[in-house]
Amino acid sequence: MSVYTQLTDDQFAAFCQSFGVSFVRAIPITQGIKNSNWFIQTTDDVDGAYSYVLTLFEERPPADIEKMAIILNQLDGKLPVAAPLAVIESDTADANTNSGTNSEKSYVIHYENKAITLVPCLAGSHPEQTTPAMCHDIGAALAMLHETLQALQPAEQYGVPLYPWADVRDREMQFMPGDEAKLMSDIWQSYSELPLTTLPNGLCHLDMFADNTLWNLQKGEERLTGLLDFTEVSVEHYVMDIAITINDFCTTWGMAEQGESVNFDRSKMAAFLQGYESTRPMSDDEKRALPVMLAKAAVIFWLLRLNVIHYNRTEGRTGDNIMVKNPDLMKRLASYHWAHVEKAQNTVFVLLNKQDNQIVGIFRNITQAEQALDSINNNSELTIKEYTLNQLS
Repeated sequence: MSVYTQLTDDQFAAFCQSFGVSFVRAIPITQGIKNSNWFIQTTDDVDGAYSYVLTLFEERPPADIEKMAIILNQLDGKLPVAAPLAVIESDTADANTNSGTNSEKSYVIHYENKAITLVPCLAGSHPEQTTPAMCHDIGAALAMLHETLQALQPAEQYGVPLYPWADVRDREMQFMPGDEAKLMSDIWQSYSELPLTTLPNGLCHLDMFADNTLWNLQKGEERLTGLLDFTEVSVEHYVMDIAITINDFCTTWGMAEQGESVNFDRSKMAAFLQGYESTRPMSDDEKRALPVMLAKAAVIFWLLRLNVIHYNRTEGRTGDNIMVKNPDLMKRLASYHWAHVEKAQNTVFVLLNKQDNQIVGIFRNITQAEQALDSINNNSELTIKEYTLNQLS
């Protein structure tokens, strides 16, 4: 990820020694937008290879990162994750570095009130494009994550607090054109009208983008080899985590020279949901909420990118190592999803008699209409037609 804090080789060596690792070289990782990360080459590595990733968490307090370590240990063995190494107490550690003060095993060292972890590198590559099969597999993996983390109770003790996105919304909407502000407001309002108290929730990843996954990308044999970045794990509705993951895995993001197009693939979404439900079936409320959640998830990441720009500006962060993702891409995805929500809200399914077109019933969705049709004797005399509310009136 982007490198914000600069460290010397002597500091890297001291940090690695605290984890029992012999340091040779640190290679900056420039992808991402939140933390400072380096690949760590050790004395055991050959031909320029590297065995570990050292992360300095720029925003999350060390206590949050300790929780993340517990979560990763819970998932280890069921999903391809890299659990942080435990700290080895050492009298030769740098004076600015210290481990947790309690007697329990710690996975974090502290540097200027920031947390540092060292994790083994996982094999694989970030996918530039996804396939329906990959969407199916990541869906199954996300469901396994949701199921496995239910063992950590109470969940609130392990998740970090959700970010106050409403505050970011209120700040940013002051500077938006009217159509953008209305889009954000309409989606937020529709989200608030969902039956949120009935939606299952628990510990969620909340950042399962393709660049937070690793794959063996041999053509035709793509295989998931790594899940990364558990810093945002929070208690949230599972369907929000589903929507966040779908939004990236099922969207093809065009390159800058191609106009940065945003192309959502609904067949990939169907594959993802099939994979997810092979491990954890979704409730009817979750399925009904998903279209709005897809729009809300895009809004959250629209705000996240605007917030990064705001934070970098106020902190005076500049330079080639600072990467900022285009917030307009998420705005366009939010608009796409919202158009589908509005169409669905303006559409009804009518059960008609074929002979005289008399209305037998009006239904909000096709599933309800089909269920009604199946329950009626002589249903061959009936048909289902789709209308907008204006057409029906």
